[in-house]
Amino acid sequence: MQLVPCPWCGPREEAEFHYGGQAHVAHPADPHSLTDAQWADYVFFRDNPKGPFAERWLHAAGCRRWFNAVRDTATHEFVEPSGASR
Repeated sequence: MQLVPCPWCGPREEAEFHYGGQAHVAHPADPHSLTDAQWADYVFFRDNPKGPFAERWLHAAGCRRWFNAVRDTATHEFVEPSGASR
């Protein structure tokens, strides 16, 4: 069992959460001007580093809030949660 550190509820079991993908991905400023290839890049391509990685998480079975957290993708250890609700 892995514990995910919710900034509001504290550490909870991973089963209570939903992964939301890479954090800090900005929505295109002018989406109507993007080509199909640019949309595909925005929608489908994300970083995939080995090591610390900023991610979005939803505490679905708890406070139902979104937050950002830095997780090491090699060890799955959460390094730094932060309460960035959105």
